[in-house]
Amino acid sequence: MFGWRARIGVLVPPGNPTVEPEMYRMAPEGVTLHFARMQAPPSGGPAGGAAGMEERSRAYREGIDAPAATLADVRPAVVVLAHTASSYALGFGRETPLIDRITACTGAPTVMAAHAALAALRHLGVSRLALGTPYPEAISRQGQAYWQAAGFDLVGYHRLADVQDIYAESEERAYLLARRADAPDAEAVLLSGTGLPTVAMLETLERDLGKPVISSNQACLWRALRLAGVREPIAGYGRLLREG
Repeated sequence: MFGWRARIGVLVPPGNPTVEPEMYRMAPEGVTLHFARMQAPPSGGPAGGAAGMEERSRAYREGIDAPAATLADVRPAVVVLAHTASSYALGFGRETPLIDRITACTGAPTVMAAHAALAALRHLGVSRLALGTPYPEAISRQGQAYWQAAGFDLVGYHRLADVQDIYAESEERAYLLARRADAPDAEAVLLSGTGLPTVAMLETLERDLGKPVISSNQACLWRALRLAGVREPIAGYGRLLREG
């Protein structure tokens, strides 16, 4: 039987090509991943620009019930909303109504991407954080405010300023983003954004920077596995998964 250890449902932005291959790559034996695409706004368009991103984020939240309900039939142990910027738009501590809606539709506990990263950072004992984002300036500011409201001392920060489409970004650019975001007194680096390809770079970054590096997709899978009762070391994708 597929998913004999756990089935994880994942809500993915419609144009995001990154979440599925990265999560498949990291998932341990006996865990299956089941994806549903969120609804895009009627205008569609590329994944760049603050106004366009905010419009899409709002559309994802407003139309979440239908795609979430499609996951209920696979009886997931947990459901992940793989869109970090949704939390940034709502603000720290204001995601509960959205979480409750998804849980009501799926019958499973719900993990927000930002909540997964928060749990990972707390698990690692991080208080001084460096943040790297691929978003437009307005959304990056929301991200900074979110992590500061969550109680972190944001000692390092960098934004990829020339992103035309987050979904066309590369692992090499994610590596450079983390290097530029890092600061000597940062205890960890967070690479925000489920559309940014990161997981192939995490081990290299941790060796080069000498500290944990957390990415949205890595944290989402780690948190979902723990909630599903699956705990085992997974090598190759950073300290967070390696230590189980």
